[in-house]
Amino acid sequence: VKAVVLDPRNEFNVDQILTKRDVQNLIQLCVTRLLDTTNPSLSTIKMQVYFDMDYANRAELLREQRRVLEGRLAPLVRDITDSRPRVPDEMMKVYQMIVSYVLLSSGLGSPTDIEVVREATAALQSIFPQTALSAFISFSKKDKEQQLKNLAMLVTGIRLFNRECGNGGKGIDDLPAILNEVLPSATRTMEDSLNTCHELARTGEDSLNTCHVLAHCYTALLESMHEDQHRHRQLSSFKLKEALFNVRQYEAFLCILMSDAITGAQEVEKMNVQFATTMEQLKNIVQNKVSVDTKDVFPLFVAICNVWTGFQNELLLLSFLSNMTNNLQQFLEAQSQLFPEEVLTSLLEGVTVKTDEERISETMGTRVNISDFENQEWLFPETTADFDQLLIQYHGFCAYAIGVKGLTLPGNPAIGILKHKDRCYVFSSKESAYIFAQDPDKFIQLTIEKAKEHAELIHLLELHHHFEYLAPYTQTRSADKSLMKPTTKHDSSTQTDTHILPPSIVKSYEWNEWELRRKAIKLANLRRKLTHAMQTDLSHLRRENSTQVYLPKDVSTQTKHENSSNVPRPQIFLAGLRGGSSAPTRMVKVDLTRPIDET
Repeated sequence: VKAVVLDPRNEFNVDQILTKRDVQNLIQLCVTRLLDTTNPSLSTIKMQVYFDMDYANRAELLREQRRVLEGRLAPLVRDITDSRPRVPDEMMKVYQMIVSYVLLSSGLGSPTDIEVVREATAALQSIFPQTALSAFISFSKKDKEQQLKNLAMLVTGIRLFNRECGNGGKGIDDLPAILNEVLPSATRTMEDSLNTCHELARTGEDSLNTCHVLAHCYTALLESMHEDQHRHRQLSSFKLKEALFNVRQYEAFLCILMSDAITGAQEVEKMNVQFATTMEQLKNIVQNKVSVDTKDVFPLFVAICNVWTGFQNELLLLSFLSNMTNNLQQFLEAQSQLFPEEVLTSLLEGVTVKTDEERISETMGTRVNISDFENQEWLFPETTADFDQLLIQYHGFCAYAIGVKGLTLPGNPAIGILKHKDRCYVFSSKESAYIFAQDPDKFIQLTIEKAKEHAELIHLLELHHHFEYLAPYTQTRSADKSLMKPTTKHDSSTQTDTHILPPSIVKSYEWNEWELRRKAIKLANLRRKLTHAMQTDLSHLRRENSTQVYLPKDVSTQTKHENSSNVPRPQIFLAGLRGGSSAPTRMVKVDLTRPIDET
């Protein structure tokens, strides 16, 4: 819809609200464009959307693969880490689950193959016997998961070493040999697709007998239209520009895929050397020994496992690149309908077709004279550091030819790179560079207008900074890109435990400094105190005894008569106790107590 609105030929004013009639007109134009299956422009946009949504670089693809693998193994890991076996049968079941995890995580054989399971069990028992399972159960969940990963890598390394020695290796494919065979074939297929782009006829015939690349043929025809009015009238009915943009976009995507394939081939070459070196070191350490030190061989087993995982990743990447290459070909079907072999051959009669390499070689001897431009900055290989790493605008096509002629001619950096407003532009000829440098903003605007007419140029020429609302998915999904994108809203709720962690209140904490000083003084005094204890003979070897008795009850009686009696108070006096003048002491006892009868 935005592409149709942007096209100035449709006469939509984006600054005003569309009327009901405008909306109906817009719908009709969009439907007509969508149903025009013979239009290469629609095929190009479909190709761009497919590549933008499905392509992922090496790091993203491997990260997604690891996430998928971890998701598949998550239930098994949960069963292992959450199990609490008590009896031998339960312990054996947990051990079998560990063997299954090792096989599934390594991808070396099926856990349903008995021979593979036996081989993996034997390798696991050599480093993790069943008697060690009780200690494994006592680990925390996080430690268990890490232990499982370590065991998987060690068992994988042991099985690969045994396979190298000819002892086992059931279910293990020879990945290095497979990659060495498949990689050149896949790279060659991409190169052939890049050189011939696609067969014009879908009848199984060979490519054009002229062996010209489609992009070069379309470029030559478009140039002849600009030079000859008769040719212009003859070819104006053909959608040559749309076909050219379609092929150029296909070439750009193939270059990306081929670059990834070449990088993969280089990585495989490095890993082959590393795998052979590590295996040789391991053989020298083990030799014919009955037992070896774990600190010497375990790191090598892990290194072998990591290299083998790299082989698996490269095979996955190669399969992904091959599928992408095959799926891209469907977007060139409009070429065969518009330009059958006989039609294109007749159109090319009397036309000189030049390849991109020939165009660049023709202008290698020419370059811009800096003295002709006072206010322009030009960059050259001998005066600019990292000249080959400069980010060239318009995907390296000539900045003048695109805006003026609508042609995607390859630019030659040797002529000179114009740096205008921190952006670099290249040109196909010295004359084009001089014309563009006189008023760069004018030609940049012409390119933007050309992109409005042909929406596929926005992605092909990387003009997203001019059309941020049409930014590709790969940019809008990056958080660091300040691009406009639709906001997704949804209701969500979360619930957390009140106290996830145990309380960490320190009851001995004191904020008062004086209280801390008092405690310090007490501790200082206690250092000078001693505690003494002794035991006597009476308490020696004695034990404490205790008894329990019933307490006496309180008893009382009551009689009918109350009576009382009173007896006289005794009054007895003794005299002469202190002695006297005479030698003998005489004591006189006088009883003055009254008789009872007198009371």
